[in-house]
Amino acid sequence: MRQETHRLSFRSHGKGLLPVTRPVLEWVRQTGISTGLLTLWCPHTSCSLTVQENADPSVREDIAHYFERLVPEGKDLYRHMDEGPDDMPAHLRTMLTQSGLSIPVVEGAPSLGVWQGIYLFEHRRVPHHREIVLHLLGE
Repeated sequence: MRQETHRLSFRSHGKGLLPVTRPVLEWVRQTGISTGLLTLWCPHTSCSLTVQENADPSVREDIAHYFERLVPEGKDLYRHMDEGPDDMPAHLRTMLTQSGLSIPVVEGAPSLGVWQGIYLFEHRRVPHHREIVLHLLGE
C-alpha cells in the first residue's frame, strides 16, 4: 500500500464552477497507483468541491443561478460582511455543498461516470487563488 499527496493551485474566475478534472486525472495517472481511494480536500471556507455533469455547460449555469436564489446576497441579510456582501453567502454556500470528495481509483483513474466531472465551486464574486489537496491511498 502506498500514499501520495499533492496540491493543485487554481485562479478562479469569480462565482461559478471551475472544471478541475484534467489536472486531477493527470496527477493520479502520474502516481502509478492503479487501485485505491482518492480524497480531494478544499482548504477554504468560501468555495467547495462537487462532482457534476461535464457535457452541457447550461447545467453549471443553472446550478450557479440556483445557489444565487437559495443563498442571496444583501447587506441587510447578514451581520458578517468583513470582506463584502458576498462574504457570508459564500460561507453558507460552502456549508451546503462539500469541502471534500472521495473517489475510488480503478485501473489507474478516478472512477467517474461518463458524464461526470470534478469542479471547484467558487462562491465569491472576484477571482481568488484556490488550492485543492489530493491524497491517494492504494497500490
